[in-house]
Amino acid sequence: MKVLVVGSGGREHTLVWKISQSRKVKEIHAAPGNAGICKGATCVSISPTDIEGLVQYAASNNIDLTVVGPEAPLAEGIVDRFEREGLRIFGPTKKAAEIESSKIFAKNLMKKYGIPTAEFEVFKDPEKAIDYVKEMGGPIVVKADGLAAGKGAIPCKNEWEAIRAIKKIMVDKAFGDAGKRIVVEEFMEGEEASILAFTDGENILPLEPSQDHKRAYDGDRGPNTGGMGAYSPAPVVDKVLQGTIFDEILAPAVRAMKEEGREYRGILYAGLMITKDGPKVVEFNCRFGDPETQAVLPRLMTDIIRPIEATIDGDLDKVKLRWRRSAAVCVVMASEGYPGKYQKGFPITGIEEAEAMGDLYVFHAGTKIDEKGDLVTAGGRVLGVTALGRDIPDAIKRAYEGVSKIHFEGAFYRRDIGYRALEHLGLKYPPVG
Repeated sequence: MKVLVVGSGGREHTLVWKISQSRKVKEIHAAPGNAGICKGATCVSISPTDIEGLVQYAASNNIDLTVVGPEAPLAEGIVDRFEREGLRIFGPTKKAAEIESSKIFAKNLMKKYGIPTAEFEVFKDPEKAIDYVKEMGGPIVVKADGLAAGKGAIPCKNEWEAIRAIKKIMVDKAFGDAGKRIVVEEFMEGEEASILAFTDGENILPLEPSQDHKRAYDGDRGPNTGGMGAYSPAPVVDKVLQGTIFDEILAPAVRAMKEEGREYRGILYAGLMITKDGPKVVEFNCRFGDPETQAVLPRLMTDIIRPIEATIDGDLDKVKLRWRRSAAVCVVMASEGYPGKYQKGFPITGIEEAEAMGDLYVFHAGTKIDEKGDLVTAGGRVLGVTALGRDIPDAIKRAYEGVSKIHFEGAFYRRDIGYRALEHLGLKYPPVG
């Protein structure tokens, strides 16, 4: 089997790495890939949103299966286009992907079908949004309606921050057309968790729970990012809560999409807040999470091609997933200045030394090979350093040991990834012993 992976980040490197372990796969292609992906795949310089270019490439290279990493091509209808050409592809259609590409659609869907989420109002006029915020006060959350690379949701501690967020999104157009409309919703207290699940539109097969760290700095301070690290499993989501999430969120969402004429096939990502009243949806995404994928897939023992094909074929009920008992922790090494402005082109060293530790994987995100043949930084999030350990404390220690061996100018990373897991275990950060 020939597989094409669309995308260029850490999530896509992890997918290429996992797919390469399948006995069914003989050849992997990636578009456009990165320096790490190109070690295990044939990389081609086609943008993830160049759908016609990707269709032509898949057809001319006899690609048997295409796996889409990022949300943008899904939102633009890559699955619909591939299917019209008779090409096999994993992911939701354009209409189904709207569960991520429009927060307003997702919120209205949840309201209509009784899926627990925060109370909200929708605005297309910034002045009316500001009036609403003045009436409600803080804390409150302001969200751009469309895709904003994971940075379009802005938690605001007070009225002043919320007004500033509204102006940033709607007046300054920080996220372009994604901010033409906004959602203003209640601030939910609790602990976040991520549940990813395969679904064929009828059957649902959840992956192990994980927790992302969205804020840039230690202690969950600073601006939202695409994600600064993740760990799996997430102790906040025990077996009982997993059952509640399945019954009250995942299954109703899949049924709702089918009822709306938007049958959902692919990965459904539920970003959750575990509140005192139970789990509530922060957001739905239409693809594998990043960096959650870097923490979850290294724990998966099952050949990932099996659930991917079953999702496409509609027989997901025949698949069971097997998991390592090990815990996994991913620490993202980013460029100084991220998620704002940052410089590129700094040499990266120490990856081989880190990976020599064993059960430690360095997934490339923003990297490339320069004209001298050197590995250099090429993005905001540069690397995801994932370690397996006998438990969360052990995986944390091993991940940071790996990070300590890797160097590039301006590297920064959070030093408290997994701290909430330790709190659940009654331990302090950093883990000792």
